[in-house]
Amino acid sequence: MRYSEIRLLQWSQIDFFKGELRVGKSKTEHGEGRVIPLNNRVTTVLEFWAERFPARKPNEFVFPLERYGGKGKDEVFGFSGSVAYGTDASKPVGDWKEGWEAAKERAGVTCRFHDLRHTGCTRMLEAGVPFSVVSDVMGWSASTAVRMAKRYGHIGHTARREAVNKLSAATVFDAEGAQKWAQWRGSDAEQVQ
Repeated sequence: MRYSEIRLLQWSQIDFFKGELRVGKSKTEHGEGRVIPLNNRVTTVLEFWAERFPARKPNEFVFPLERYGGKGKDEVFGFSGSVAYGTDASKPVGDWKEGWEAAKERAGVTCRFHDLRHTGCTRMLEAGVPFSVVSDVMGWSASTAVRMAKRYGHIGHTARREAVNKLSAATVFDAEGAQKWAQWRGSDAEQVQ
C-alpha cells in the first residue's frame, strides 16, 4: 500500500473475518476501493494492534494521531524517552518520519518507506505472481502498469523460462510423432533443394 493509503486506513476497511482490506482514498482511481487479501502475518499484527483499541469505532483511524511527551528524568540530557499521553482516533497520524527512522536504525537498513512497496512488488513477481494480479494489488492504472512492466520486466525472466519449460513438458512427443516430424522435415528439405 502507499504511505497515504496506510495513514488514512480506518477500521471499517479491514475485514478480519474475510481476511482482507479495502483501500480507501488513494492516489489513483484504480487504487481506490481495491481489495487486498491479508496474509497471516499482517492479520496477526493488525489483530494485535486492534487489541490496543478495544472501544474502536468503524470510522476511526487504524493509526490515530498521538501526542507525545517526555518520560522520566535523565541525569544528563533531561529526558530518557517519550510516552503517548493523548490519542485522537478521529484523526489520522500526521507523520511517522521519526518512527520510520527509528525502525530503520533498529533493523540496520537504509531505504525510503516507498521502497517497501517496490520490494513487495518485486517479491510477488519473483514468486511467479502474474503481472496482472500484481498490478491489481498495487492499484496501478493501465498507463502505470505499462510503465511498471518496463521497470520490472527483467524480474519475469525466471517465470518466462518456467513457462516455456512447462510448455515443453506438456507436449507429447512419442515415437510416432518423431517419425512424422522426420518425414515432414525430409519432404521440406527436398522442396528447399
